[in-house]
Amino acid sequence: QLRIICTFLCPFLAYGTPNRSARIQYERIGSDVTMQCGSLDNDASVTWKVNGTDVKARRREEGPRLILMEVNMSSNGLYSCFQNPDGQRRDQINLRVGIPPKEPQVTCRSNTYPKGFYCSWHLQHPTYIPTDFEVDVQHNQRPLEVTRDEVHKNRCHVKFPELFSSFPYRVNVTAVNSLGRASSAISFEESSIVKPDPPEKVVAKPVANNARRLEVTWNSPSTWPDVETFPLKYFLRYRPLIRDQWQHVELSDSTSHTITDAYAGKEYIIQLAAKDMEIGTWSDWSVAVHATPWMEEPKPITSTTESDIIPETTPGPPSAAPRVGEPTAACSTLLWSTHLLLACVLLSIMWYVTSLQCYFHASNSLILCEKES
Repeated sequence: QLRIICTFLCPFLAYGTPNRSARIQYERIGSDVTMQCGSLDNDASVTWKVNGTDVKARRREEGPRLILMEVNMSSNGLYSCFQNPDGQRRDQINLRVGIPPKEPQVTCRSNTYPKGFYCSWHLQHPTYIPTDFEVDVQHNQRPLEVTRDEVHKNRCHVKFPELFSSFPYRVNVTAVNSLGRASSAISFEESSIVKPDPPEKVVAKPVANNARRLEVTWNSPSTWPDVETFPLKYFLRYRPLIRDQWQHVELSDSTSHTITDAYAGKEYIIQLAAKDMEIGTWSDWSVAVHATPWMEEPKPITSTTESDIIPETTPGPPSAAPRVGEPTAACSTLLWSTHLLLACVLLSIMWYVTSLQCYFHASNSLILCEKES
């Protein structure tokens, strides 16, 4: 029985448990990294592998320790150490190389005024290792509840504790990873961060029978919670595609406008922005829409002379094949032309004979007169 147990257990004792999880070791890019093979004594002899192959990076080996020189991103990997001479695996280390975070860039905005605002942040340079963020928001020296966004990992939401407050808000964001931490803080007043989303469903259409007008309609942003109590004003800009200069119109709380000075037949590009009537800043521009003013349909060209009018004919049934012995239309025409020619020849002969008779008659009369005289 002991031999059977040893047959199954000896391979695991020799090479270690294959499912044993490796510990993670984070190190800074460009540094010299020392990895210790478990708790072996300083005089222990070990062999190192990375991702199952020999270690080829610049290194030193000192007993159970592997020292990598000036590590970089290619140094990342799973390092395993095996004790000599039996080859028993003693440790596994997942080396992750990165850098400590720098101060994050923080911005805050209220597009749902007066409900609340959100803050977002980002790092200007990647750290290459997992980095978390700690957020602290205070108003009038009191901490406020912060709700992390479910979709955007680098965003949080805060409700306004009161409206029209003269006390500033302070937001502090700290980036933290295994190699260090860095913080950024901003302060602002309530009115300075109010910025609606752009208008939605912008539509531009030509006006019938008017070659210089375009009718533009839009909806207020759906994220603005109470447009009746906190109305918005709008900024309309438009230009023909052939020009770079915009024309602008500032409007009150209306959600439609008629452009009256458009160039006839030219395609236009149109955008809108929104802003609270009293505080805050203008939104970004809406998605551009295109429209062309109404154009009269060209009239078809018709002729006024009767000679240019070609009468329409209705095709009839195909004519029957000519019968044998019956003259065709071409033959009939040829016979008729021959008869006419013969008639002309006979008339010419009769005219010639009559002329001769007249000539001889005239000559005889002249002779008789001479004899009598």
